[in-house]
Amino acid sequence: MTSDAKDSTATVDLPVTAPAASSSHAKKLSLVPLIFIIYFEVAGGPYGEEPTVQAAGPLLALVGFLVFPFIWSVPEALITAELSTAFPGNGGFVIWAERAFGPFFGSMMGSWKFLSGVINMAAFPVLCIDYLEKLFSVFEGGWPRYVAILSSTLFLSFLNYTGLSIVGYTAVLLGLVSLSPFVVLSLVAIPKIRPHRWLSMGQKGVGKDWNLYFNTLFWNLNFWDNVSTLAGEVDKPQTTFPIALLVAVVMTCVAYLIPLFAATGAISVDQNEWVNGFLADAAEIIAGKWLKIWMEIGAVLSAIGLFEAQLSSCAFQLLGMANLGILPRFFGKRSKRFGTPWVGILLSGGICLGISYMNFTDIISSANLLYSLGMLLEFASFLWLRWKMPAKKRPYRVPLSLPWLVVMCLVPSAFLVVIMVFATKTVYMVTGLMTAGGIGWFFLMNLCKSKRILEFSSGDDIDALDDDD
Repeated sequence: MTSDAKDSTATVDLPVTAPAASSSHAKKLSLVPLIFIIYFEVAGGPYGEEPTVQAAGPLLALVGFLVFPFIWSVPEALITAELSTAFPGNGGFVIWAERAFGPFFGSMMGSWKFLSGVINMAAFPVLCIDYLEKLFSVFEGGWPRYVAILSSTLFLSFLNYTGLSIVGYTAVLLGLVSLSPFVVLSLVAIPKIRPHRWLSMGQKGVGKDWNLYFNTLFWNLNFWDNVSTLAGEVDKPQTTFPIALLVAVVMTCVAYLIPLFAATGAISVDQNEWVNGFLADAAEIIAGKWLKIWMEIGAVLSAIGLFEAQLSSCAFQLLGMANLGILPRFFGKRSKRFGTPWVGILLSGGICLGISYMNFTDIISSANLLYSLGMLLEFASFLWLRWKMPAKKRPYRVPLSLPWLVVMCLVPSAFLVVIMVFATKTVYMVTGLMTAGGIGWFFLMNLCKSKRILEFSSGDDIDALDDDD
């Protein structure tokens, strides 16, 4: 695979085929840990879905979580399965854009997705503290809240440093434990369901907040492609990825729908009460204080899993970009003991900490807009690679012809446009500045290559991923 790495100024070759992408200290991810890493890349449980009810009422919230996976999650997961098996190296979507349109677009894809990833990651400590403050009012504001966010970010970053296999099996444990209170909630609530409650909250003259509604849906059901940046760390990615994505899609949709269906049908409260963390209050109303406490503990564990999965994706993305020659070789450095990309972890965690004190809604809105730009480029890359490389071996292939693939991509692309239209001026400004920074970064890296200021991988070895063309 080529990057601007074909540039004669590149100085050092760094193999990035699947075997080389893994450090001798790193263990390959197997199917079950990969399923739960994908699950935490996307969801991590129903935590954070409450604002859809606040924004549009319970009925539209249920419709959103029922319909949106088919117009967004499934197409994104299918594209991720095909391209991750066709190009099984660290870097994921950066590789796809670079192969389709060249180094500039590979760099822009990397900028948009990395920034959206670290912004998204910053939401998880905030979400965790939002739940904890319902049990411990000390976390509602001031220095205790700041210290809690700081200490949790530092600790979780160190845990990520100890190894991807540890992150994977930790995700399995966290996933099972964090989902357990929702299983109990659903079992207790379902007999108490009264169908009229799904309509009543939306009929009190409360206006619809479409910006909050669509951004919350999008935030809760996107980032399926993030796991592609770990492709070089997965055991038998050509067969493991499609299965893991299928199981994770079903698991995520069920985990969102059933607790929301049960809770909104079992209690009657004002629509405005459905803020982040309200499902814990709903659990107390439905079953008692014990279930609320259990759910709060589950929220903390879920936030840990979400943070770990997202941090792994961001760190390995930087490693993949270094292997491509888009970033200096320094960004591809791994820990000799654990095989983890410690530079990527340090940089991702630091940026996350710096923006973790933003308003929660602003966090997800900014992440969504940057991610939308990256996804439009990703859809274009997918279609162009189908056209440009028809003979490319694809161990998993979306079973549609090119015209139908265009239709499949147009539907979620239209939704991306909707998300972008509903963004605020502040989000537009922040996203514009970050995009300009990404463009400037590309030309700065080219200057560094031409002047031999920094050491870059040539990226030529990544052509090994195309040997089967």
